Amino acid sequence: MSRLDLGPYAVLMVMGAGWGLSVPLSKIAVSTGHLPLGLIFWQEVVIVALLGAICAMRGKRLELGRQYWRLYVIIASCGVVLPDIFFYLAAAKLPGGIMAIVIASVPLFSLPIALALRNEMFSWRRLLGLSFGITGILLLIGPEASLPERAMAAFIPLALLAPLLYATEGNLVAKWGTQGLDPMQVILGASLLGMGVTAPLALVTGQWINPLASFGVPELALVASAALHGLVYAVYVWLVGRAGSVFAAQTSYLVTGFGVLWSILLLQERYAIWVWLALGIMMIGIALVQPRARTSPLAPVRPMDENAPRA
Repeated sequence: MSRLDLGPYAVLMVMGAGWGLSVPLSKIAVSTGHLPLGLIFWQEVVIVALLGAICAMRGKRLELGRQYWRLYVIIASCGVVLPDIFFYLAAAKLPGGIMAIVIASVPLFSLPIALALRNEMFSWRRLLGLSFGITGILLLIGPEASLPERAMAAFIPLALLAPLLYATEGNLVAKWGTQGLDPMQVILGASLLGMGVTAPLALVTGQWINPLASFGVPELALVASAALHGLVYAVYVWLVGRAGSVFAAQTSYLVTGFGVLWSILLLQERYAIWVWLALGIMMIGIALVQPRARTSPLAPVRPMDENAPRA
C-alpha cells in the first residue's frame, strides 16, 4: 500500500463511524421497552436480506451440508443470539458510551481463552495489556462519579457477558476453522439459524414485536443498526483483502471512539472524568493485547473475531 494511498484510511474511518453509530441506535431501539428476542429476530431478517443479496451478487451460495452446521451453531449462539440478549438488556440500562467501551473488551477476554485453547502463545506484553483492560473496567464500576446512577454499575457485568461470548466464538472459529466458507457465507448461515431459533422463542416468551404495527423512531433505529452491521461488514471483508487483517483490525478503536461520540451527539450523554480515563486505559490495554500479526479475521455482525470491532 503506497504512502499516498489514503483510500484504505478513509474506508477505515467510515467503517468505524458506521459501526460506532450502531451503539446508540441499539439503545434507541430498546427505548420503548422492546425485549431482546423480538429485536434480535428482526435484526437477523435485515442482515439475511443484505448479506443474502451480497452473496448472490458474488456468486456465493448458502452451504447447508452437515459439516457446516457446527460452525453455524457456534456463530449463532455465541456470536448472535446470546450476546445480543445480554447487549440489549444492558443497553436498556446503561449509557450508549459505556456500552461502546464495554464492547471494546473483546480482545481482553479473548486472550485467556486463546491461551487455554492453545490458540496463542503467552507473552508478558499481552498480560500487561490485560491488566490495563481490567483496570479500565474497574474504573467504570468503582468511582462514585463514573456512572450517572450508582445502580447502573450492577449492569456492567451483564454487559460484559456479550464480549465474553464474542471472544469465545472467535477462539472456537480460530481453532476449528470455517470449513472453507468465506465470512459472509458463515454470517448468512448463522443469521438464518438465529432467525429460526429466536422467532419461536420470542413468541413463546411474549417478546415478539411487529415493527410495522407502530413503525417509529425505535423501529427505524433497529433497521438502521442492522443495515449498518451488514453493509459495514461487507466493506470490512473487502478491506481485509485490500489492506490486510492487521490494518483492518484497527477499526476496533474507531468503533469505540465513534460509539462514544455518537452517543454524545444523539443521546446527549455526558461522562465523568473517570469514564474518559477508563476509555484511555482500555485503549492502551487493547493495543498491548492485540497480536502483532493475524490471519484474515472472521468478524460477525457484532464482529466475532477478537480483532474485529463489536457494536
